[in-house]
Amino acid sequence: MTSDIRAEGVPVVHPAQANARRLQAAAALIAAVACFAATTLIAKALGGGMFGMSLHPFQISAGRFGFALLILAPIVLYVRPRISLAMAPTHAARALSGWAGATCLFAAAAAMPLAAATAIGFLSPVFTMLFAARFLGERVGGLRWSAAMVAFAGVLVLTVADAGDLASASFSVYGPAIALAAAAFIGIEVIFIKRLTRGERPLSILAVNNLLGAAIACVAAAFVWQAPSLTMWACLAALGGVMALGQFLFLLALRRADASFAAPFSYGTLAFAALYDFGVFGVAPSLIAWGGMGLIVAAAMCLAWRDRDGG
Repeated sequence: MTSDIRAEGVPVVHPAQANARRLQAAAALIAAVACFAATTLIAKALGGGMFGMSLHPFQISAGRFGFALLILAPIVLYVRPRISLAMAPTHAARALSGWAGATCLFAAAAAMPLAAATAIGFLSPVFTMLFAARFLGERVGGLRWSAAMVAFAGVLVLTVADAGDLASASFSVYGPAIALAAAAFIGIEVIFIKRLTRGERPLSILAVNNLLGAAIACVAAAFVWQAPSLTMWACLAALGGVMALGQFLFLLALRRADASFAAPFSYGTLAFAALYDFGVFGVAPSLIAWGGMGLIVAAAMCLAWRDRDGG
């Protein structure tokens, strides 16, 4: 059997080597989700007044996109990826929706527990499904509709759990609504990313997104500008750097394992968000909140597995 495979020109991977690659991918994915959760932690610290004054989400997004662009610029200038002008409108739409999603997520992180905001963010596949059905004509079966209803039920549970603690400094009646908006914008962004991947390379997509995102974010931040302290500047730089590192680690993992292997690890962001929130702010989700987050994650995983199977 092995000789037949070699004769056909298909490379043979030793089981031990394959296992090593999966372990490397798993380590990179865990580090990536830890970075993604850390970005919301930094955003919560900046937006929640941890350093003396609260930065507007527009300024936080400007830091995220601006410093990430500075980090990616040398790589882009060295590689010089080609960008199709025909895809420019799609790039712009993706960048705008991505900026809106990140801004809403940062605002939600400052207004509610990190784990809850992160969990609601997992609704983005539900919104992607809804938008794909409406605008791309994709067929949505009964299982997907059921998963969507379960996910939105989880949001209602989280809202009730959050509202039950009115004395909490992290509580805001607007938190779940803002997090829902973030999930919706990210869901829209995925639609545009799917279109871009048909004709653009990953580095081109990443470079244009950060360039346009930085431009949009800086224009928006100009209307609410407050001079950050040195500590805040350092946090904004860390925000962009940690996000760029997380994206790099995620791409590195995808070079060593299939996307189907990588997908479940994204839900580890929830565990890191809860850990960071408790360690830094002393906020621990209630049992009811964990139940709501469980419903959302279960629904999102159901949709991910259904997409993997092509159903």
